[in-house]
Amino acid sequence: MPAKKKRSMSAEHKAALAVGRQQGRIVRDYLEALEAYKPKRGRKRTPATIGARLEAIDSARVTASPLQRLELVQERLDLEDELAVLEAGGENISELEAGFVEVAAEYSDRKGISYTAWRQIGVDASVLRSAGLARSS
Repeated sequence: MPAKKKRSMSAEHKAALAVGRQQGRIVRDYLEALEAYKPKRGRKRTPATIGARLEAIDSARVTASPLQRLELVQERLDLEDELAVLEAGGENISELEAGFVEVAAEYSDRKGISYTAWRQIGVDASVLRSAGLARSS
């Protein structure tokens, strides 16, 4: 039985695969950031309101029962995490958005993704315009 001929990819094909992986990573990171920083229902929290609540928690812990203290400690941890995300989020999302704008049109063409699909997943219309994607695509 003859041995199978070993196929190798051309350098051009390898480069195209690398570009596709890079674009996919950029798009995925941006969409994950959109999901993480999506506005929640209700009153918006700011670093100032979180700080005020943290102070209130510290005051309440003094007279709280052990069970209440446990709950207050957990709330404090949750608020500190939320505050860290708020403080880091603006810079990070801007960088991810810039990367998305660079690759979105080519990625959409290659994957057959429409303007409407991007909008339904939560990408802002102005971001899509910046990326060169129009409503008709």
